[in-house]
Parts: sequence; structure tokens; C-alpha cells
Amino acid sequence: MVKKPPFSPMMMKYLEVKEQYKDTLLLYRLGDFYELFFEDAKIASRELELVLTGKDAGAEERVPMCGMPHHAVKGYIEKLIKKGYKVAIAEQLEDPSTAKGLVKRGVVQVITPGTMIDTGLEEKRNNYIAAIEDFTTFFVISYADLSTGEVGVLNIEHDENSLTNELEALECKEVIVDPSFKLSYLDLMKAKHNITVSFQEESEITLEYESLLVNTNDIRQEKAIVRLVDYLTRTQMRSLDYLQPAKVIKTKQYLQMDAFTRFNLELTRTIRSDDRFGSLLWILDKTKTAMGGRLLQRYIVRPLADKSEIERRLDNVEALANNYLERMEIINGLKEVYDLPRLIGRIGYGNANAKDLIQLSKSLKVVPSIKSAIYKIGTPSLSLLADQMPDLSAINELIEASIVENPPFTIKEGGMIKQGYNTDLDELNSLSKGGKDWISRLEAVERERTGIKGLKIGFNKVFGFYIEITNSYLPLVKDEFGYIRKQTLTNGERFITQELKEKEALVLGAEDKAIKLEYEIFVSIREEIKKYTEQIQKLADHLSVVDVLTSFAEVSIANDFVRPLFNDEHKIQICEGRHPVIEKVIGHNAYVPNNTYLDETKNLLLITGPNMAGKSTYIRQVTLICIMAQIGCFVPAKSANLSVVDQIFTRIGASDDLVSGQSTFMVE
Repeated sequence: MVKKPPFSPMMMKYLEVKEQYKDTLLLYRLGDFYELFFEDAKIASRELELVLTGKDAGAEERVPMCGMPHHAVKGYIEKLIKKGYKVAIAEQLEDPSTAKGLVKRGVVQVITPGTMIDTGLEEKRNNYIAAIEDFTTFFVISYADLSTGEVGVLNIEHDENSLTNELEALECKEVIVDPSFKLSYLDLMKAKHNITVSFQEESEITLEYESLLVNTNDIRQEKAIVRLVDYLTRTQMRSLDYLQPAKVIKTKQYLQMDAFTRFNLELTRTIRSDDRFGSLLWILDKTKTAMGGRLLQRYIVRPLADKSEIERRLDNVEALANNYLERMEIINGLKEVYDLPRLIGRIGYGNANAKDLIQLSKSLKVVPSIKSAIYKIGTPSLSLLADQMPDLSAINELIEASIVENPPFTIKEGGMIKQGYNTDLDELNSLSKGGKDWISRLEAVERERTGIKGLKIGFNKVFGFYIEITNSYLPLVKDEFGYIRKQTLTNGERFITQELKEKEALVLGAEDKAIKLEYEIFVSIREEIKKYTEQIQKLADHLSVVDVLTSFAEVSIANDFVRPLFNDEHKIQICEGRHPVIEKVIGHNAYVPNNTYLDETKNLLLITGPNMAGKSTYIRQVTLICIMAQIGCFVPAKSANLSVVDQIFTRIGASDDLVSGQSTFMVE
């Protein structure tokens, strides 16, 4: 006797899929809902505050179940990811209307904290995922932002603090390691930031990774990059050929700060509230684009240690500051630029809609005016930035010719493609519209023919077009009208006629064909734009730099900052220096400036004074001036003559809240 399966065929298929994704919450598409079962349902019900129900699945007891409508699933996924869960999406892989037996379903994507691309992302913050390779004497970290296509790699010292420092600097949400990796190295990150740890076996380095590895010549760095990309490809289940060549980060080129130093100096977040307000990033961020905001944060986390590169940035900031009209023209242009890296990321990933293409087109339109303003300023370094911005007018012309000005969010319901772009589509739309016009006129014709004033023509997806007559008019219906009863309602009846059904088939057939053709046309347009991925990413990089430099110029003018000078004599001479954030909060005139002098013979200052005298503020002030100078910004002082600093250490009172005027002593 054949043993009966413990569950229904549908549930057995679900369990088969779930077996492959044990460490994820499986969202299983059933009709218009995504459903979760068993322990997944209990977790989702608790975390999302959804009603936990049960499903008859062939067993004696009902299976725990909860679900969410497909149109609202992004919000639910975002909440689960923020709580540290991984989510696997199982979709219908065939058309239910043509499937024989159970509709085939399978996982099409695994979403994790480090692989979010189109929901839950902060505009001006990267969403990095990192892979770590342990080579006994040092670690290699490769990292990527799936939403922008950025990839980087660097070597660091082999100790837990250095590892934690770099992962915190990147603000990584997820780390990929070999199954044999010593997980205790990540205990600190897991405790402080609830970082997700995932595993990926080592893969062979083949030619398919060649474009990613063009900047590397270290096999150990290449291993880290390949492990990361393999994990991304495995979870996203598609080609990720929009990922950029890995940028090799050489830490000696940058000013070194550990995580504790960045935290205490409140570079990107304040100590007390973990908020941008009151941080150095807050005071410096006048960027107009999301991509510029992300670059500014990277500048602040990694200030330069190369004097010539610092001077080049300062030259550009000075030129922008001295040319008001051109600077305003650049700013007005940047305001119209959308998030190009994430737009081309969605195009490359394959989930961009028509609105994304319109945003891309609007962004490209203003690039010529930005370049023109840069050329008017006339400095060689800025002009070189403009020279390197590729001409992408062909993409703009394609989008303007093909996509309607205000397209829908969906790409499978039509309404995206302009009339005149495709002859076949125009013919189908004309056929569909002509039929609908005929049906809209039919109501008046039928009222006149039958004498039934309450007659209405309606439509729904179940019955198609129908003639609806309320109960009070039903006695007027005669056999010679040719009405065929279709549905009985509480307040009337619905009828069809042979002529109406024939027209319906024509209208709906043309409409379905038009929608299908529109989708195919849109995908072909998206694929054509995808060919320009590298040029769009290059344009985004240069516009981001212009945005940050312009932000520095704006901030410097608004806050009376001065251009710092640099010397090779290990000297720091600051005249009337100020703390940039505190003076902004309490007012420029209320802040008392201070002088600082250090050189090779006087290389130590011992700062003393009573509680709340301003010792911490003074120390931070000097440090922030050095950092601001080395990211290429002007500084809050009457004058500043500085030496390039290669490392900063701080151990300042852990409870200081300088912005609100409270020292460690006062807080305690």
C-alpha cells in the first residue's frame, strides 16, 4: 500500500523549496498574496504584527500561516530586513491559465541586509556588504553597494580592532565569510551593530570576473572580490554586470582614524542621539544630489593624506567660491539631477520602471548647462572634470522619443510608450480605443432602441462588458432585444448580446496584445540604455565630485571659513580657530575663538582648566580643522597654516554632548 504524503501537494512543494532556504523567511506567492507557513509564519506574525491563521494542508492539524498582499510586500520586507532577517521570494514561474496541475514556483531572489536595492535605503548613505578573507598575517576586505554598483577592496592589519574599525567605517550591514572563518573576530560588530553574517564557499577566479579585477594585481584581493560577487549572484539569481571595477583602497593615502576616534569627534553621527544633526557631516552637507551626499560622507570618513591632492581640491573650492554666478548655475543644475548610480543600478539589475527612465532623462538634460558653467570658471582642474563627463544625449533622445512624460509605476499594465514610437503598438491601441468608443456609444443606442432609460453598460474582469438593468425596468425587457441573461444581482440583472461579446473579444484582445507589446518595447529600451552603464557611472562620479566641491564653497562662504595653507615643517598654526558645529548652533558672535601653535620643538600642549571650561571643545576644534583641511574644505579660523596629519587618536569624555553645551561632568 502506497503511503499517503503527510501534506497536500501544494504544501509538499512548499516544503521542498523551504528545504533549500533554511536560514531565510520564505515568502511564497499564492495568487495575490505572499504566504508564510510553519515557524516562518510565527516569526513574521510576531515581527510584523500580522494575524496568525491556519491552513488546511492535508494534515490533521492546520498549518500556521500568515500573509501579506503582493502590492504591499516591499514595506513588510523592509521591516524584516531591518530586524536582521533574510527573506526569500518564491514567485509563480508559469502562467496559471496555461499551467497543467500545480503552478510551478521557485525562489527568484534572496533579500538580505546587504543586498537591498530598491527599498529601505537612505538617499545619502551607502548600503555596503563586505567579504572578509583571513590570510593569517592580514585581512582583506572587499565591499560593494548593490544599489550603486560600487566595489572596493583593501588590506588591513590582522587584529579584531582593525577589522571592526574598517567595517564600521563602511557601515556594513552584512559580512560574507568562508564557513571556516573564525567568527569570534566579528563578535564586537555583532554586539554593537547586529551585523548579519553569511557564508560563501571559495570560488575559482575565471574570465567572467575580468572586468571587476582590472585594477587589482593581488590574487588575495581577487579572492575576496570573487567570494563577494559569487554570493551576490547566488542570492540575486541574475547577471550583475553593472558592478564597477573594484577600486583598490591604499590606506596610507588617507588620514587614519579608528572607530573610537570617529565616534568621539562626531564626524557623521553625534554621540548622544546617533543623528546627523550636530555632526561635522551636518554642517558640511549642502550637496544637492544623493550621490554627492554619499561621496561627502566617504570624504569625511577617509580624509586625504596627500598634500598635492588636498591642494588640488582646495584650488577647485576657491575657484567655485570666487565665481558666484557660475556656482549658482551649477547648483541649479545639480538640483535637477536624480540619483544616477542607483538609477543605472536598477536598470542593470532589471527592475527599473518607466519613471526611472524619465528621471534619467531629466538628469541628462541639465548636464550641458553644468559643464558650460564649469568651463566659464576656467580653472584647468575643474575644466578637466567637465571634459571627463561623457556626452549621453543619445540616451536622452531615445527616452524622450519613446516614454510618455508621466508614466505609471508598473511596467506590465501599459501606458508607458508614446504614440508614434511603434507602428504595431499604435495600431493595437487604435483598435482597442475604437472598440471602447463603440461600446461607450452603445449605451445610448440601446436606451433608444429598448426604451429602457435605466440601462447601463458596465465592465469587470470576471464578466467583461455587460448590460445592466435594475429590477424596476426588468418588465420592459423583450425577447426580440436578443439579451442573454449573464448574472442576477439583488437590485437587477446583467445581460450580454452576441454583438457585445464579439466586440469585447476584439477590444480586450487588442488591449492584451498592446500591453504585452508595450512591455517588450520597454524592456528593449531599458536594455539599450544598459549598454551605456559605464558612461553613466562615470558621469555620476564626476557630478558627485562637483557637488561636494560646490558644497564646500557654499559652506565656507556662509560660515566665514578661510583657505588653509600647508607646510612641510610639521607646524600647526591656527589663528582664532573655532569649532564649526558649536559656533553654528550657538551663533558665530557668541563663540570665543582660540589660537593654536605646534611645531617640531613645541609638539605637545597640556590643556588644563575647570569642569566645563571648554577643554574638550578646544581639542576637538583643532582636530576638526585638520580634518576639514584634509578633505579639501576651507576651515573655521582667521588663518590656518597646517602640516598634513597622517593619524589622529582621541580619548575624550564618553558622555560629552558639546552641541547642547554639556560636558561629561555635567551629564554625570
